[in-house]
Amino acid sequence: MSDKAAPSTETRTTSLSNLPPHQGGAEALARLLARALFAGRWRPGDDFPKEMDLCHHFAVSRNQVRNALASLTATGLIERTAGRGSVVRMVDDWHLLDPLVSDWMTGIESLDASLIREIYAFRYSAEPVVARLAADAAEPADLDRLEAAYQGMCATADKPAARDLHAEHDVAFHDAIYRASHNLVWRQMGHLLRPSIIALIQSSQARVSGEHEGLDDSLARHGRVLEAITRRDGAAAESAAREVLRRTAIDLAIVPTPSHSHPTPEDSP
Repeated sequence: MSDKAAPSTETRTTSLSNLPPHQGGAEALARLLARALFAGRWRPGDDFPKEMDLCHHFAVSRNQVRNALASLTATGLIERTAGRGSVVRMVDDWHLLDPLVSDWMTGIESLDASLIREIYAFRYSAEPVVARLAADAAEPADLDRLEAAYQGMCATADKPAARDLHAEHDVAFHDAIYRASHNLVWRQMGHLLRPSIIALIQSSQARVSGEHEGLDDSLARHGRVLEAITRRDGAAAESAAREVLRRTAIDLAIVPTPSHSHPTPEDSP
């Protein structure tokens, strides 16, 4: 007889502890598990909880669990192999622009650091180009949306209680840039990126909380984007949009850290 006892259900489901309670069907369960993945509870290459462990932990049927796992598989988050179970796939394989994945990301305040970096690297490369397009194609209604979003940011920047509202105005500003490009693909891309942009803005806000100068600098940078697009200066819009994103890009090691030892005002968030 072996001295090694079989792992208990409690031991096997340790990785499920502290997850929020589940209510609803397979779609809600898939959303709950996906959001835990996005937050880094399981890392790429990790074994994903087994079907029966999920059934016991959430007190749901095996059919519901299988349908939820099928959604995670279809969106590239996990890979299921007969005889082995489920494994978390590499972030490169995740279908981040799938509308379902975008929906799952909505409202997440803490994304996994590696996921934040990948999304931000894309934005740092793409958004300045979109700003240049917006400078060429923006119509009066687009400029009105940009102006309204910017004024909303200004009105809420120094109000800690309005942090969430400030983030909404910030997101609306970036969304307006994508819309102003009047390119169908970029407009759709802006919509799909919205949840991840919200998460990134909230992360940035947490970092500069209480630093009034940091918010002032951010407003100044956004203001330069608005000004460049309004006067239809594509080159200036592209440069200004890159400056909006640059500080966080430095923090995430997407671009090199400046060689000077003391940050200048341009290097604040």
